[in-house]
Amino acid sequence: MADADFAASTDRYRRELLAHCYRMLGSVQDAEDLVQETYLRAWRSRDSYDGTRAGMRTWLYRIATNACLTALEQRGRRPMPSGLGHAPGDDPREELVHGGEIPWLQPIPDKLLGDPSEAAVAQGSLRLALVAAMQQLPARQRAVLVLREVLDWPAAQVAQALDMTPAAVNSALQRARKTLGQNSIREDDVTERAEQRAVVDDYVTAFRNADLIALEKLLSHDVIMEMPPMLNWYLGRASYVGFMARVFEWKGSDWRMEPMWANGQPALAAYARDGDGYARHTVQVFTVRDGLITNLVVYQVDEIFDLFDMPPRLP
Repeated sequence: MADADFAASTDRYRRELLAHCYRMLGSVQDAEDLVQETYLRAWRSRDSYDGTRAGMRTWLYRIATNACLTALEQRGRRPMPSGLGHAPGDDPREELVHGGEIPWLQPIPDKLLGDPSEAAVAQGSLRLALVAAMQQLPARQRAVLVLREVLDWPAAQVAQALDMTPAAVNSALQRARKTLGQNSIREDDVTERAEQRAVVDDYVTAFRNADLIALEKLLSHDVIMEMPPMLNWYLGRASYVGFMARVFEWKGSDWRMEPMWANGQPALAAYARDGDGYARHTVQVFTVRDGLITNLVVYQVDEIFDLFDMPPRLP
């Protein structure tokens, strides 16, 4: 296969392969590296590609999945603070504890993924909570779950791709579903994007007014707030609102909040007042269900700011 033919045949799959590798690895940078590795392996093997045995898309996914499995042999899982086994904080004014060098689960900007209606990058399969739950699965179970549930491959095709038997694939899928069920995670448990954004717009209004009562009305009773790289996390309206009171005391109520999307979920780039302008403060990713916020993940990490192209300051 000539170089030009190879590029024409493979480039169209780059974004969905990025989504695939991200589901497996929980890191945007690692996923981008593995997509590059996938294309390098495919290019080296291009002369042995047999289109009568597998389509180009299937062939690339097989290469990408096995590249991810190899990479995961050298990497630990990427958790969220609530997944480390620590109890939620009972004092929203407690000292914040940094998690050190823990490789946290990263959000992925929607702008990297293309059309969210496409099955391979559908928002339900990329939600932070789902990807976090998948991080608890052994790597091969994770691969089986993605290939069977997201890509809808038959068991025999997954077995061939992963060098397993169809029975082993079905067993791995059952175990993976059981783990996700224990975490109350369902891929199709997604609210329409317009409804999600409307709730977060109301949240922004309440936030800018430092209106704790209005904020509380937008939260589910078992709302979770997490703040990587901090180990602290909070459960329930009272703890959430108590922590927000602390934020307003600490940083004031003059903020700029720029809307964006991450993992198919509404997100905000938050800037706090700093002298004659606004300094970047956090990336905030919201989970909205039934008109209420059920989870907020707040990132205060330079590499996440860079992922979302947040300038250091706004005028």
